[in-house]
Amino acid sequence: MAAANTTKISWRLQEFEAHSSPVSCLALGKSSGRLLATGGQDCRVNIWALSKANCIMSLTGHKSPVECVQFNTSEEQVAAGSQSGSIRVWDLEAAKILRTLMGHKANITSLGFHPYGDFLASSSMDTNIKLWDVRRKGYVFRYKGHTQAVRSLAFSPDGKWLASASDDSTVKLWDLNQGKMITEFKSHTAAVNIIQFHPNEYLLASGSSDRTIKLWDLEKFTMIGSLEADTTPVRSVFFSSDGSCLYSGATDCLRIFGWEPDRCFDVVPVGWGKVSDLAVCNQQLIGVSHQLSSVSSYVVDLKRVKKSGGSVIQGIIQDNQPLAEPKDPKGSALRRNYERPTTTCSSQRVKQSSDADRRSPEGERRSPSEDEADEKVSSAEIHNAEDFKEIFQPKNAICRSQHHSFCPSSSHLLSFSITPSVLHLVSCEKRPAPPASAPPASAPHPQNLVTAVKSKPKIIPSSRNEPIGLNVADFLGGALSDEESLSQLKKGHDTMCVMLRSRHKNLETVRSVWAREDIKSALAAAVSMNDLSIVVDILNIINLQPSLWKLDLCTTILPQIDQLLHSKYESYIQTGCTSLKLIMKHFWMLISDTLKATPSVGVDITREERHQKCRACCKQLKNLSHLVKNKAAQVGRHGSAFRELQLLMAPLDDSL
Repeated sequence: MAAANTTKISWRLQEFEAHSSPVSCLALGKSSGRLLATGGQDCRVNIWALSKANCIMSLTGHKSPVECVQFNTSEEQVAAGSQSGSIRVWDLEAAKILRTLMGHKANITSLGFHPYGDFLASSSMDTNIKLWDVRRKGYVFRYKGHTQAVRSLAFSPDGKWLASASDDSTVKLWDLNQGKMITEFKSHTAAVNIIQFHPNEYLLASGSSDRTIKLWDLEKFTMIGSLEADTTPVRSVFFSSDGSCLYSGATDCLRIFGWEPDRCFDVVPVGWGKVSDLAVCNQQLIGVSHQLSSVSSYVVDLKRVKKSGGSVIQGIIQDNQPLAEPKDPKGSALRRNYERPTTTCSSQRVKQSSDADRRSPEGERRSPSEDEADEKVSSAEIHNAEDFKEIFQPKNAICRSQHHSFCPSSSHLLSFSITPSVLHLVSCEKRPAPPASAPPASAPHPQNLVTAVKSKPKIIPSSRNEPIGLNVADFLGGALSDEESLSQLKKGHDTMCVMLRSRHKNLETVRSVWAREDIKSALAAAVSMNDLSIVVDILNIINLQPSLWKLDLCTTILPQIDQLLHSKYESYIQTGCTSLKLIMKHFWMLISDTLKATPSVGVDITREERHQKCRACCKQLKNLSHLVKNKAAQVGRHGSAFRELQLLMAPLDDSL
């Protein structure tokens, strides 16, 4: 680990031997920026957590060198393409192979997961692009048109378009609904190595070996910017999360660009050589590169780089000249934004132009026994069980959280957790274990151990006859002096005021999001605050208006209901029960019918997105069903409410 001090803008995080033979490819998980997949000439795919020294798991099965790797959006799956043209997809949480896909006749050069459905796009040296349904064998569509190897693929944020970049110097845009090419961009003069969609606007960036980055308006299909700012081929580009600037990983430096007008905001020296991939984690940009069998990771502190100013690029960069602000600094905001898919029942299918393009040719098909044999020899070898469980088995594991920062001077992680009364700084560095002879400070006395295990948290009722924490008998019986009585009344007052002010501020934030956007965004904002009281306040409003509920809300609310039903507060439990009843009454038939429906021919993007949400809801409902059954044995009104829910959730026992 290279030494660095806290004043540095960039530093090397780690360097390690990734494979027993040269590394051929690598990819960062874009959602967290913390997971790394590497592929090598040893035919293995290794999975790493940045800042941890050891490999988490090693995926085997390929019989030729791995040429390309890619995580899906949720980082629960990883796909790898080989030199022979085969593709394997693994489920990282289950630590097993999902599918082996055969069809390309040459090296796999790029892979891309659809942002919503179970689809995977692949490209090859054979110039073909194929769209696969990971749940089935054989590709569902083939896109032809490039004359040389395709180097990069990217789905649009709304999942309706696919962009491809090739050695033939062109960028092509494909419409998944129509099954044909929309347009072709030809302004590059050398191979196009990388493409990426803007996260919000109809804008596409492409980086080329002609040492330029070009920006394309996807409404008018015209070039709106050409950034000529380097002396080496452009191999990695990445839009900032808010889309305000573009990061370009050049040889040994990072460049931050703006457009309309074209300008360079900053140039940061980084010793990463030929950087292979970029991601952003907690206002830090992560870059990774490889040389022979070793992999290096680097960090750039984005809080310390310039993201505005700079000068207009006219052949060369002139960083020392001020830039006159454009008359409309947000002129690009007039560009159309992507509309994320909704859960309406309208269907949009990928048009099939011919059977030859739609299905795998006979010569590329294989028998089920061959596929099964291939999948039997594929395995996931878990090298570090502790890290594997921490990262992949809990869905919200801390090591994939965005609330972590890499420190310049060490690989230790810092996480921040906010409670109503205090901000805790928790170091993930392992503390030294106490001596074997010394029992933990919090351990109960042996004779009290059984009592400690059997004790259950008492339910705090929603309506009470006396205040909590005040001995009413002493207060009214004159046992306390006036001063002691006042002290009792004021106890915890300041803390409560702080909590209520915080709660009011959070509710105002949620209210403004609701007014500016929609109920789904407001609920997501409430969930992100990690304060159940805010979630309860929002649910108490929408529980009274069933018309506000949509399938999107169910996927967000169900994990919160699980927490509410485990709460010690009666009011939280009541709110959770009410929300769960609404979901079962209004959405269970839709969820059940969607999951039981016969798969359609071709690709129906809207249906696939709805199917994915229904599958997630069904999984959550089954988990809640077990909890409800356990709670139904309780006596009193709590048990009665859970028994009512148990009857309502009975159809889950017969579900898929």
